[in-house]
Amino acid sequence: MKKLTSITALMLTNILMVFSVNTMGQFWKKKSKKVENYGFHINGGKKFYSLPFKVYSNLIVVPVVLDESDTLNFILDTGVSSIFITEPAVAEKLGLEYVREVAISGAGEGKSLLAMVSIDHDFRLGKITGYRQNVVVLSEDILNLSEFMGVPIHGIFGHSLFENFIVTIDYNNLVLTVRQTESFKYKKKYGQKYPIVVTQSKPYTDAIRITEGGKPERNIRLVIDTGAGHALLLNSEEGNIALPEKVIRANLGRGLNGEIFGDIGRVPKVSIGKNDLYEVLASFPDSLAFSMKFPPSDDNRQGSIGGEFLRRFKVTLNYNDGYMALKPIRRRMKEPFEHDMSGLDIRAKKDNLKRLFVIDVIKGSPGDLAGLKANDEIIFVNDDHVDKLTVADIYRLFSKKVGKSIDIFYRRNGVLTFTTFELKRAI
Repeated sequence: MKKLTSITALMLTNILMVFSVNTMGQFWKKKSKKVENYGFHINGGKKFYSLPFKVYSNLIVVPVVLDESDTLNFILDTGVSSIFITEPAVAEKLGLEYVREVAISGAGEGKSLLAMVSIDHDFRLGKITGYRQNVVVLSEDILNLSEFMGVPIHGIFGHSLFENFIVTIDYNNLVLTVRQTESFKYKKKYGQKYPIVVTQSKPYTDAIRITEGGKPERNIRLVIDTGAGHALLLNSEEGNIALPEKVIRANLGRGLNGEIFGDIGRVPKVSIGKNDLYEVLASFPDSLAFSMKFPPSDDNRQGSIGGEFLRRFKVTLNYNDGYMALKPIRRRMKEPFEHDMSGLDIRAKKDNLKRLFVIDVIKGSPGDLAGLKANDEIIFVNDDHVDKLTVADIYRLFSKKVGKSIDIFYRRNGVLTFTTFELKRAI
């Protein structure tokens, strides 16, 4: 049986660097003794700044500029401690110089990946500038984010923004608001406050409660992870959490060290404060791909909450005072948690993201029964040409409603063919 794959399960978190911040600081000092402009600042000394963002596969994508580059698309990820360029061609075009080579590790079943460190760069996010920043350039685009999402993705960053400012993520209006910590005052309009602890550049919360089948409700410790598309990820082996009775075997996404395999099932109830969410889809990664990749200090954590959970709230993260505030988006609190119901693994062509191809098909799935095969090129989906769609758009459609009819025109060996199928839950 083929393993189920879904773009919504993309995981980018928990990138572990083999060098320390202090070491990186030493690199910078060797190059320049000037320190008048260092770190992240809102230009002009403003108290706050708001900018729009886009969401693809539950991941936040913001426009950034590195030195004098064209506008680049970076994923905002609470789980990463450095600024990463995931596409080496970007660094080559900018002519970056490197001070050393490092090995990095994260989720996935492969070996550590080599990367190069470049120092003393200006990183601009609208009117927010990170001066003299260090950048880590991956030796190869192992994540293939552009192909998975269907839009150009050049890098990942996060912790440096959250540690310097109060950050509000408005998933309803797609606006990111960054505020100076010294002028921020909490108000009820931001929602209910829940304690967080920031350890090794990652925010943890103990406020999430789960109710498993036949067991009492209990609190668990989770990483708040904007760099993951899933709703809930649970460590069943070390977190003393049982697998649901019904699960499907799945490819849960990619980490820096390759594919992440595991199971997907439903948790009957997940709660935070007075907010209850039911039949929540949860990923249960294999220990080989996930648990063993993290240092001993991570042992107490039992998983993470990602974009599919967080997008149901207006989220404010205050690392300085140790809390997050969540304001429910009412219409989204009732939305069901759904997985891909087509059985199709679709990716964009790397050198032309407007060309979408079937990579794999699950045997017996709606897509399989409709006659679709690997290497078929998707041309139309429900009257929309793929020029108007991203991979993320298609998977959102494939996860929308049981029984929904999907019409597809596809090209195989130069011949244009039509097929149709109805969406059917796999889990």
